[in-house]
Amino acid sequence: MLPSPASAPAPARRSVAARATLAGTAVSVLLVLAIVFGSRLLKDFDSALLPYAVATVFLAFGVAYRYTVWISSPGARRLFRQGWRSLFSAANFRKAPTALPRMIATYLGFQKFLGARSHARWAAHQLIFWGCLLAAAITFPLTWGWFTFTGDSGAGPGYEMRIWGFKILGFDSLSVPGWLMFHGLDIAAVLVIPGASYFLWRRMKDRGAITGQRFGYDLVPLIALIVISVTGLLLTFSSIFLHGGGYEFLAVLHMVSVVFTLIHIPFGKFFHIVQRPAAVGMQLFKYTSRQDERVFACKRCGEPIDTVAYVENLRGTMRDLSLDFDAWAAYCPRCKRVLRGSAYLSNVKKGFK
Repeated sequence: MLPSPASAPAPARRSVAARATLAGTAVSVLLVLAIVFGSRLLKDFDSALLPYAVATVFLAFGVAYRYTVWISSPGARRLFRQGWRSLFSAANFRKAPTALPRMIATYLGFQKFLGARSHARWAAHQLIFWGCLLAAAITFPLTWGWFTFTGDSGAGPGYEMRIWGFKILGFDSLSVPGWLMFHGLDIAAVLVIPGASYFLWRRMKDRGAITGQRFGYDLVPLIALIVISVTGLLLTFSSIFLHGGGYEFLAVLHMVSVVFTLIHIPFGKFFHIVQRPAAVGMQLFKYTSRQDERVFACKRCGEPIDTVAYVENLRGTMRDLSLDFDAWAAYCPRCKRVLRGSAYLSNVKKGFK
């Protein structure tokens, strides 16, 4: 495990914290300006959505702060730089022009690497991913006042969708496209509930998950997603079938759960959502390195370990961290276990004879 910035000397920690605070403040200010100007100087901003908008500003600060702290560690910084270098490399594009879009689709979009672990986990993760993505694509622009829906007449079902004040399209609210637009968040909730429920059930039943789980880190985010989704659906149910009965209470409960979740994202389990795109560059780096067919072989058994470029990058990270055992990178996992066992028998156990 790589040491965190918390294990660094106090002056270094203060420097990292100062940079992270500056980055978080800058991103928050930029978002506030984007809200003000994107809503046409708050003309299209809905004051009823102010708590959500404030929560997104805190979210922006937290993400920028945590991301800056994360990439300040030597290991993450090296991988981050190498990933971006691979993304913008003309040589990599010439060698594999379709690699980046394929990796974005398979690694970020459909997350095929999860399917190798469990098809059920992959399916549940897909439900949560696409549900949350749909909800964010609808909620954030509406919250910021970037999207507006206005009736084109006082009595008819016709509506206009505008972005930054410009008309994009007109639609009939009673048509299928209109129904989908007005119930997009309900569709997102229907996707999220079974996915989050599966993971919550798994963490209640699976011994491996139970052993290492923490309530605040592993269970609270899933419970929050379910509460957001259920209360969102109940708001629609109240509007259609109960003539608004209980709507105010549900609206407050829904708002509190959304605000809590947005503020919690940078400091909880869901921060991996922000980290994951950075891994695409590293995957591209490994993929394009393999195109050169330069594979590093195990020093002991001769089995291929990984590409030469990747192993050298790993060694560089170990040197950055002053771990002083980068020579172990020259051995495959099996040989590492054999060598550690031999060292134990030769040195540690020998002392008990």
